[in-house]
Amino acid sequence: MVFSSMVFLWIFLPVVFVLSRIIRNLKAQNILLLLASLVFYAWGEPSYLILLLVSIFMNWIFGLLIDRFRNRGKLFLALDVIANLALLGYFKYADFSINTVNRLFHTSIPAANIALPVGISFFTFQAMSYVIDLYRGEYKVQKNLLDLALYVSFFPQLIAGPIVLYKDIDEQIRHREITREKTASGIRRFLYGLGKKVILSNLIAIAVDNLFGLDVSTMSGAQAWIAAIGYTLQIYYDFSGYSDMAIGLGRMFGFEFLENFTLPYQSASIREFWRRWHISLGAWFRNYVYIPLGGNRKGKVRTYVNLFIVFALTGLWHGAAWTFVFWGLFHGFFIIIERMGFSKVLDKSKVLSHVYTMLVVIIGWVFFRADSGRQALAILERMFLFWRYPQTGSLLLSVETLPAIAIVLGVIGCGVLQGIAMAPAFKTRALKWKNSVPEAVFLTVVLVYSLLLLANNTYNPFIYYKF
Repeated sequence: MVFSSMVFLWIFLPVVFVLSRIIRNLKAQNILLLLASLVFYAWGEPSYLILLLVSIFMNWIFGLLIDRFRNRGKLFLALDVIANLALLGYFKYADFSINTVNRLFHTSIPAANIALPVGISFFTFQAMSYVIDLYRGEYKVQKNLLDLALYVSFFPQLIAGPIVLYKDIDEQIRHREITREKTASGIRRFLYGLGKKVILSNLIAIAVDNLFGLDVSTMSGAQAWIAAIGYTLQIYYDFSGYSDMAIGLGRMFGFEFLENFTLPYQSASIREFWRRWHISLGAWFRNYVYIPLGGNRKGKVRTYVNLFIVFALTGLWHGAAWTFVFWGLFHGFFIIIERMGFSKVLDKSKVLSHVYTMLVVIIGWVFFRADSGRQALAILERMFLFWRYPQTGSLLLSVETLPAIAIVLGVIGCGVLQGIAMAPAFKTRALKWKNSVPEAVFLTVVLVYSLLLLANNTYNPFIYYKF
């Protein structure tokens, strides 16, 4: 089930929301939310509900073992991490590994053809973080299986994050306050996210899919740039829209999740970009991979090696393809260059630093979106050697006009909004806008228009659902 579906918006969410208000007892409410979350996950692929339950039970057991046998805690932690990565590796990377071996050694091992369970990367990382932080002594063991199950499977962040740490939600599971103000804030945040996804991202996606679906040999330089910039906007509106909806839903049920995006395209360096983009994933890799590897405490060379490892894994986490690995290493390379001294050059000009950052990000997204490295390189060739590829028989107007216009307006709009956000007067105006009648009217229009688009089946699943 997805947030931007009629079933979720018209049936699931209203029913669960009303029942949660009728049920006053917190423990009973937690059971309701747990059952609702399991139904939410099982809706699209009921067979993989067993996998989710196995993951929850397994990590609960290892948590109890670590708490009970502290002298063997490191052993049980190692077994837990191995078991989690084995599950993730089998379902997500088995075919990728087989295909890689076949290419390298010219073998013909048959593919396993294993379907990827939705959200497995998210709930696996979340469950592992519970056990790791428990071993570190950051909180007491959760002996109540149902409460731990709610933490791992809570439907707002189950499928595509943000990745929530147990220490940030433990107290909220046991004690939380649901107020009208928090509920209203959650509804507002959810509707803004819905608009980002259904009205902006889905509209841009039509043009982007058309352009990336072209035979690259017929693509012009202008089309290549529109495809790259379009996907840059599409993935931001798609994923930040999902995060907005997840945070909003959490507030509607009394939970507070940490922010996952803070205007990443305002960044003046790739290091800053990763402090603003998919914050929960970056924090996870920093806390559970980069720092345990030694972080920046063992010299410059070791720091650079650690960064390459982290970003290679970040790319691989996003998908079982070498294009994702390259995308991760590509970002890691520029972060290392910046740490080596290039950041001092960037500090001299805000304009040039922003242009540099966006160029790196846009080029990276081409590899992220392309079906193969060959396609990505061909598109980049047309972007940067555009004079060799003038307009061909496939004209820009052959792409559906409205989405193409939306892309251009989106680019301009991002720049304008960023400029406004930097102005001191903006904060005052934003406070006046918040919870005002004009905002209520605006959000009503967003909701109605989104429902009309969904009724016409003009939506696609969230990009990060497949990760």
